[in-house]
This record gives sequence, structure tokens and C-alpha cells, in this order.
Amino acid sequence: MVDYPSRTLAHSGYLATITPDRWVDGAYTLTVDGTPQSQVNLDDPTELFFEYVRRMGHVIDQLGMPGEPITAVHLGAGALTLPRYVEATRPGSRQQVIELESDLVDLVRAELPWSKSASIRIRHGDARAVMEKLPPGLHGSVDLLVVDVFSGARTPAHVTSVEFYRSAVALLAPRGILIANVADGPGLAFARSQAATLAAVTGHVAILAETQILKGRRFGNLVLVGSAEELPFDWMPRLLAAGPHPSKIVAGPELRDFIASAQVVTDASAVQSPPPSKGIFQVKPGSS
Repeated sequence: MVDYPSRTLAHSGYLATITPDRWVDGAYTLTVDGTPQSQVNLDDPTELFFEYVRRMGHVIDQLGMPGEPITAVHLGAGALTLPRYVEATRPGSRQQVIELESDLVDLVRAELPWSKSASIRIRHGDARAVMEKLPPGLHGSVDLLVVDVFSGARTPAHVTSVEFYRSAVALLAPRGILIANVADGPGLAFARSQAATLAAVTGHVAILAETQILKGRRFGNLVLVGSAEELPFDWMPRLLAAGPHPSKIVAGPELRDFIASAQVVTDASAVQSPPPSKGIFQVKPGSS
């Protein structure tokens, strides 16, 4: 059995492991508690492997002018896939990354180092607590805020409420966007409530996801996008529908139908995201 770089995380007790991609040289997967959390290509940070991360990348590409530096805040570090992508596609961007598991960052920094020239600052602590204490100069100036917070395979309840989203949206510049990774399964009750909650605090919301997930046929990731201004998605339906997994954008009247009677989540009613079916994402320790 190959002994891959790993570390037991002090806060959660989960095992984090970094394994090389068996097909792509220079690419690696970060697995936490048996669940693949991130994949990065050190030789080409613009290559996004996970389908939902690729959709996030498509949205990021539409911010401002192509290649224009942005100000970004990322809640949840993983292997810093999106911060690396932003730096590669928008050199000179100012980025803040908030991560609770300091030893996860240490493992990634040692095994998958990012460019020393990148303006990426790591802040340690709880995503919501640290976000709410960011310097006043960031308020109203953030072009991109990514919410990708997971403990193992589940999103903690305190980063799913309307109070949380209000604090997050307060950081955004007038044309800034918030992107949230939401994992859900058949019925999509959690995703519907998250869409209702984000829509309660920002003027425009859209969902990007595979059609089979939107139909509630299997567990997977939905990308929620929110902004005070209309989202520039005119050209994306064709791109998403091209595959390899046919996807679509849900917005406007279709989004209202998707939300239906789902209730806005508050701190008092918030729950963590549902667990995936046993084995759906799990990777056996030591497998490659």
C-alpha cells in the first residue's frame, strides 16, 4: 500500500490525504474523511476537474473584463483550487481564504504549494466568525465571495441562514457575486431552502447544476449564484448543455417554481446539509 501524505485534523479529527491523479501528471486530489474535497493541477491551475467547480469557474470568468484582477474572499480552503484559478486567470487579484482547520492548510502548503507571488492571505478560524470580522475596507469592495464550507461531506448549519447570507452579501461590491456550493439529494429540500434564503437577501439568484440532480434523481452539487445586479448568463445555457454531464441554469420564474414553498432559513431553524448516500463520494483510505 502506498503511503500518501496525510494528516489527522485537530479540530474535526478527520483524516486528510493527498493522492496523485492516476491519469493526469501534476494533478492531485485532497480527500477529507473519505470524501474528495478538491483537485488541483499544479502544472495548470486553470484546469478544473470537478464539474461543479468548473461551473463556478464559468461564473468567475464573467466578472468584469477578462483577465482583470478582482478582490475575492473564499470561505473554506480545501486545496485552494479556486484561489489558484483566480490567480492564474486574473493575475494580481487580492484574495482572502478563511479555513478552520489550520493543519489542513499546512498539509496543502507543504505538499501542493501555490505561487509565492500570488496575493493570497490565509485567515484561520470559523468561516462565519472570521468573515464577520474582516477589515472594514473589504466591506462593499469584494467582487467574488465563494461559500464552500464543509465538515466532511456536510455543510455546517451556521453558514446556511439568512443572517449569515446578510453578513456575506454586505461584503460585496455593487456588481459583486456570491457563489455557494450546495450538496443535496432527492427531494432537494435543503437546496430549495438555500435558494429561498439567498433570494431573500439579494436581488438576483440562479442555480447551475446537472439536470439529473435538478430532477432529484441523485445526490450531487448545485451551484447557487447571487448578486444585487442581473446576472450575465445569456451565453451559458449552451455551454452547460454541452456536457459531459448535461446541465442547465435555473433563474427567474423557473427559480420561483423550484423554490416553491421552501422557507427562508434562520439561525434558529438552520440545519446542516443532508449526508450523501453511503459510498457515493467515499474513497477508501490508501486507494488511488
